[in-house]
Order: sequence, then structure tokens, then C-alpha cells
Amino acid sequence: MAFRFLGFFVMLVSVIIAAQAAVSAELTSERFTQLHRELQADDAALWRTIPWNTDLLVARRKAGQQNRPIFIWAMDGHPLGCT
Repeated sequence: MAFRFLGFFVMLVSVIIAAQAAVSAELTSERFTQLHRELQADDAALWRTIPWNTDLLVARRKAGQQNRPIFIWAMDGHPLGCT
């Protein structure tokens, strides 16, 4: 019984501390600008240099002309597989 109470108490204190941290971390305009800048992909990122095609027929025609394969990225659901 005491062990359950201790576990509940620790969980309750953790939730209270997390809630206070979330409330006290106010999102200011400067902080938003900083976070937005940090989360932007680098313009020199390698995937940005690939000439992606969103039209399958155009991609198929180009692949046939260049004798190259087509890479198709198709998915359904969450990108991490957590559906």
C-alpha cells in the first residue's frame, strides 16, 4: 500500500513540475523567430539538390529517355509507422 502511494506521489509531483515548466516557458516573438530559424533545413541539404518529380507520367518519360530507374516514395499513415 505504501509503495503504491509513493509511486502515485512521485508521478503527481512530476506532472506538477512539468506543468509549471510548460506554463513558465512563454513563447515570445524573439523565441519563435529563433526556433523557426533553427528548424529550417539548410539550403545546401543534399535532398534539395535532387530534381524531384511529382507527376508519375513525367517521371516515367524522363526515366525512359535517360535509361534510369524511378524511385517512388509512397506511404500511408504516420511517417514513423505509428498508425
